[in-house]
Amino acid sequence: MPIRSLHFPYPMSPLELLQSQGQSIVAAKLADLRSQLTRLTLDAYLIPAADEHLNEYLPQAKQRRIWASGFTGSAGDFLLGQTQAWIFVDSRYYEQAELEVDPGLIQVAKVGLEGHQTLEETLEEWGRKALKQGQQLRLGFDPFTLSINQFRTFEKQLEPWGVVLVPVADNLVDQVRSQQPWVETEPLPAYADSQLFYLPDAQTGETIDQKLKRIRAEMEKTRVTVLPITKLDQVAWIYNLRGWDVPYNPVFIAYAIVTPQRAYLFTNLERIAPDIRQLLDHQVTLMPYEQYSQTLPALMANPEEQVLVDPRHTTMGTYYLLTGGSSTENPQILEETNPIEGMKARKNPIEVSQMQQANLKASRAKTRTLKWISDQTAAGAYLTEADVAAAIEGFYAAEADFQGLSFNTIAGTGANSSIVHYGTPNPKMALEAGQLLLLDSGAQYASGTTDDTRTIVLGTPTPEQILRYTEVLKAHINCAMQKFPKGTTGAQLDGITRSTLWFAELDYGHGTGHGVGAFLNVHEGPNGISKRVSTALEPGMVTSIEPGFYEPGWGGIRIENLYVVKDLTESRHNGEKPKTSWYGFESLTYIPFDKHLINLNLLDSRQRQWLDQYHQAVVEKLSPGLQPDEVEWLQQTCAL
Repeated sequence: MPIRSLHFPYPMSPLELLQSQGQSIVAAKLADLRSQLTRLTLDAYLIPAADEHLNEYLPQAKQRRIWASGFTGSAGDFLLGQTQAWIFVDSRYYEQAELEVDPGLIQVAKVGLEGHQTLEETLEEWGRKALKQGQQLRLGFDPFTLSINQFRTFEKQLEPWGVVLVPVADNLVDQVRSQQPWVETEPLPAYADSQLFYLPDAQTGETIDQKLKRIRAEMEKTRVTVLPITKLDQVAWIYNLRGWDVPYNPVFIAYAIVTPQRAYLFTNLERIAPDIRQLLDHQVTLMPYEQYSQTLPALMANPEEQVLVDPRHTTMGTYYLLTGGSSTENPQILEETNPIEGMKARKNPIEVSQMQQANLKASRAKTRTLKWISDQTAAGAYLTEADVAAAIEGFYAAEADFQGLSFNTIAGTGANSSIVHYGTPNPKMALEAGQLLLLDSGAQYASGTTDDTRTIVLGTPTPEQILRYTEVLKAHINCAMQKFPKGTTGAQLDGITRSTLWFAELDYGHGTGHGVGAFLNVHEGPNGISKRVSTALEPGMVTSIEPGFYEPGWGGIRIENLYVVKDLTESRHNGEKPKTSWYGFESLTYIPFDKHLINLNLLDSRQRQWLDQYHQAVVEKLSPGLQPDEVEWLQQTCAL
């Protein structure tokens, strides 16, 4: 029975009401959500991690799964039934989910482990049971939180087993949050109200007009006349605008539509200053955010119009706008990758230069943090994970044009270092001798986005720590120094990186690398280095390389740099261009590795040469911006 339907004498506050029941806050939320299932005759409701724009990092107002379940990881879907509930997580969040979720209320499904089912498998089994009883399983979902591809996967796999997908126009979590007691005890945060700011052409390397011209040229090739854009980083990139509607990512809540004649921007218009309006006036039609749902179908009223939708990055909600609520194929809809995704990923020379500047600042800040930790521990100071996180943010902020962190700092020591996305540095967890410290952090500068990880040891390392660290370092180097032909995919490089670890019967559950935006999202597609990435790496793309090793209870190791893909093709002596172009990586990150954890005897000659040259570059690039004592420490640290 939902709490709000119970009767208690006032002046009892809503929070006191909840506490008086002896129920956890999560239990009360689930009870209220289940009352909505009953009202709509639903057997279950799916609460994905994503919002209307399929963001990885969410505005607080759209953190629905976090609000309902208590699980704070950036990925993982929540399935709520009338009597059971599940949170589905991958290996990055096995430990975190167990720590955050009440097992008496929610089952943790560790996808990829034996004995644990995927979301689809769970629903299929549930649907089979319903079919045996002559019933159907009604699964509710918000169509604006599922991509077209996700919906079709569910439809194909589940409908034969009696699972009926039921779109719910008004998100059930939003409905519950707007009612008592939650509207009073946990009021919704502000949404889409950050001020927008404009990036000058000297920083972006390309004007709005130039970008629109390129986009329209691609549209013309496929005879597309309407291009809806729902991804926030794509919208920000097109219009050279930024905002802070989403934590850590300089984007703003908006939709865009491009046609051969007009470019639309749908957002909260009140936060656009007059000077920016003037800049956009002749290029962009500004409209309120809410008018997207009316404008898009209106533009498709003529049957001769053709719209391109990217089924990976467009919600079923947008698809329903185009089809009048139907999920069947429509001849007016061309389903292909949005060309903007590749344009944005291939940084122009100015963007690459900007990224180099930003990452040099971040490298200097991280290096200073490592020296600070060394100095503090040598002096016998008491340091915690939270102290380290505060220190590196301070060093980031000391650099010019600091805008904020690019994600919540991961500073895990001891056993906490094995939690891949450990984003809650503990003020009570002290750094102790003999333990590893994994420090994964990044910053947003006006010039670019950064992300890097270093694992260090406090005091004297154990032989096992040295061995495991060296194996991870070898994997990193193997990828970083790899030369590869045009057309090579992230999946191919992922295997190259893991190969040395596999010889030692070691592996890691996350991808080897992800794309990074130019003062945009710290995780950017379509490029990456992982088993599932089929996109070819091209010059100008920025990617992380971050192999690791994690053992619960023991600790974890991750080594991460950012790299930009460079064209290494050289003309032959006769001036002819080779038939095949060859690419490689140029580092954007320059931070020393912990030499106390490296067994040089386990490196081959090419790996050793790469390491020596890298440390030499670290000293050369960082020294001009450091104090004499910092330079001396850096030189000693880089001397192997």
